[in-house]
Amino acid sequence: MPQERIAISVGGSILVPDNEDVSFIKQLASTLLEMTQNYKFLVVCGGGKIARYYISIGRSLGADEASLDELGIEVTRLNARLLIMALGEKAYYKPAESIDEARLAMQSNPIVVMGGTHPGHTTDAVTAMAAESIKASRIINATSVDGIYTEDPASNPQAKRIDRMTYKELLEKTMNARVEAGSNFIFDPLGAKLISRSRIPMAVVYGRDLVQLANAIKGLPFTGTLVT
Repeated sequence: MPQERIAISVGGSILVPDNEDVSFIKQLASTLLEMTQNYKFLVVCGGGKIARYYISIGRSLGADEASLDELGIEVTRLNARLLIMALGEKAYYKPAESIDEARLAMQSNPIVVMGGTHPGHTTDAVTAMAAESIKASRIINATSVDGIYTEDPASNPQAKRIDRMTYKELLEKTMNARVEAGSNFIFDPLGAKLISRSRIPMAVVYGRDLVQLANAIKGLPFTGTLVT
C-alpha cells in the first residue's frame, strides 16, 4: 500500500517560541519519524517571532516589502534546518528552496522540510501549493491556536472554536486579512483559495499538542478545526 503524503505547516512560534525549543523540536521529530512507515511528510516551517523581529528592524531601515519578505524567508529556512537536524537521516539533507525541489526530494526521502520560497507568498500559501504538487491527502496547519475561532480568542475570551467549516467559509473568513511581511493570522487568503481549488482537507490544530497533531495526520478525531 503506497504511503499517504501529508503537508504540514508548522508556525515559527510553535517551533521556536523561546522556551523549551530543543525538547519540543525533538518530540516533534520523534512523532513524525514514528509514522514514516505509513506516511511521507512535507513540512513547511514558518518564521515566527524571530522573523517578525528582523522584518521590524528592516522596515525601520526603510526596506521595501519584497526585501522584508526575503528576510523572513531566510529565517523560515533557519527554522527548517533545526527540524532537519532533529530528524536525522530520514529527512532530505537541507531545506528545499522550491516546490519542485521538494516534490523531487520526496521521491527518495520520507520527510522533506522547507521554509518560504518567494516574496509575497506566506508559508501558508507555500504549504497549499506544495500540497497540490505532491498530491497530499491532507494539510495540517499546526499553529498557536487550537483551531479557527469566530473571533480572535486572544482579544475576545467569548470567541468560540469552529469544529468544522467549508472551504467557502474559510475563504470568507480570510478574504479581508491584511497580508504584508511578518503578518500573523490563522491562514492567509491565497492559501485559502488554493485549498478551496484543490479540495484538500485541512486540519487546524494547536501545534504543541502532539497527540492532536498525530490524530489529525492519521485522519482520526482531533481537537481543532476541520476544513472540507
